[in-house]
Amino acid sequence: MDYKNFLTYIQDGIRNNWNREAMTDIGGETITYAILAERIEKIHILFERAGIKPQDKVCIYAKNCVNWGVAFLGASTYEATAVPLLSDFTPESASHLTGHSDSVVLFTDSARFSKMDLSKMPKLKIVLDIKDFSPLFNTLGDDFASAVENIDALFLDKFFAFGPKDINYPCDNFDKIALINYTSGTSSDPKGVMLSYRNVSSNMEFGHWAVRNTPEDCIVSMLPLAHMYGMIWEFLYQLHGGSHIFFLGKVPSPKVLLNSFARVKPYMVITVPLVIEKIFKNSIFPVVKKPYMKALLNIPIVAHIIKKRIRAKLMDAFGGNLQYMFIGGAAITKEVEDWMKALKMPYSVGYGMTECAPLIGYSDWRTYKKGSCGRVVDRLEIRVDSEDPEHIVGELQVRGDNVMVGYFKNEEATKASFTEDGWMKTGDLGLIDENGNIYIKGRSKNMILSANGQNIYPEEIEDKLNNQPYIVESVVVERDKKIVALVYPDYDRVSQESLDDNALARLMDSNRINLNLLLPKYSQIARIELRKEEFEKTPKRSIKRFKYK
Repeated sequence: MDYKNFLTYIQDGIRNNWNREAMTDIGGETITYAILAERIEKIHILFERAGIKPQDKVCIYAKNCVNWGVAFLGASTYEATAVPLLSDFTPESASHLTGHSDSVVLFTDSARFSKMDLSKMPKLKIVLDIKDFSPLFNTLGDDFASAVENIDALFLDKFFAFGPKDINYPCDNFDKIALINYTSGTSSDPKGVMLSYRNVSSNMEFGHWAVRNTPEDCIVSMLPLAHMYGMIWEFLYQLHGGSHIFFLGKVPSPKVLLNSFARVKPYMVITVPLVIEKIFKNSIFPVVKKPYMKALLNIPIVAHIIKKRIRAKLMDAFGGNLQYMFIGGAAITKEVEDWMKALKMPYSVGYGMTECAPLIGYSDWRTYKKGSCGRVVDRLEIRVDSEDPEHIVGELQVRGDNVMVGYFKNEEATKASFTEDGWMKTGDLGLIDENGNIYIKGRSKNMILSANGQNIYPEEIEDKLNNQPYIVESVVVERDKKIVALVYPDYDRVSQESLDDNALARLMDSNRINLNLLLPKYSQIARIELRKEEFEKTPKRSIKRFKYK
């Protein structure tokens, strides 16, 4: 084995940074690594009193916060199987998934628990309030209630002088299930991705090798911890390096986010394309697309000065200490990425999925090739199911240490996800160039087959369409054998310019005509349908496309 167990990384991070600040709820409490370790041990004591055994399921259904991290680490270091649920799942879905996972412990808050259905969670023994770990539900009687009430005394009985030497977490469990991550809250055949300690550890090792972090580094955690992208890169990997994590706790407004960056001065920003695209569309493009500015940008010396000033303002907006920006979860529009590259922003676009815990592709921003999503990460292989992987699009397939064990209680789905020779089917379509750079063309289930047999990739059309004036976002679908674009316009700009419905309709038809000039005939847009509301999003801010087919 050429890497450590992720619990060893956490153990070392705690031991080496004992008195340093570990986690902060913005607007709330801050705890040190020592306090984190103490709270983890108290969770262990409560689990022992409750008769919880290794590999028992422990569910966490709450927003990001310090105690979310404590609950997860308390379960993992006890060798229980963590079941993190996205906080925006409905109580009905959360009840179903808690039951489906056979969870015996649930960490949540009183408001969420009051709306959950106990009849769907028959194996629950205890429910602990994420706020202070007090019982919200207890089938174990007075003995457990007494343990919670006297936890400080029980802790002192166990540890006379608690210190770094007392931190010893299990590390010989690579093939055990570390967590089950549900990719949706559906009540029919939910997919619970089973990830082993090996899967998580391999990702942690890659982070340690690719982007070193230090106790002087800080990060703002804004992605859901219940999603693998946020869990690994904004939480577990940060603790390993001794960094200080600041939790926002909810999807922030741009103002709250920028204020947090100014306060924390993060060395790294983990984000999704939508956030970056909004910054450019609202702050950068209105300036650089003015006629006089376009003229100035055609003068090399002047263009260099302008771009340098824009970059400085952007870097200041992210806190002034930005060294890395990771963008993932969806494709970034070409126009925005062209500007990101031109401004020499320290960004790279990665590629991953829950089933790979999550990383598949990544390259350091200094070697990252624009338009790609990096090269395959260590301990993982990738191939294109195509006769010519560089030129003919095929499904991307992977195998290696990052790849999941399978889907919980769903052997049929597990079997369907792997080829006969053991490669996992990602469902993504793409190419890999001669240098190993991965290019995503779209999801296989989104691909449209034209009447003359041509493959149409909606994501590629949307990338061009979203660059047209007055368009915030779009989804391209097939309707009655015609290609139709569903569009959410920039209603703020429409209102500012006092455009009526007829004027907006004319603008959109003009956009359609201009777009079709950029597309081959078989993939041209027949019409645009306007939406009054934004498209519904997943927690990682990807559009829930299945709702609009």
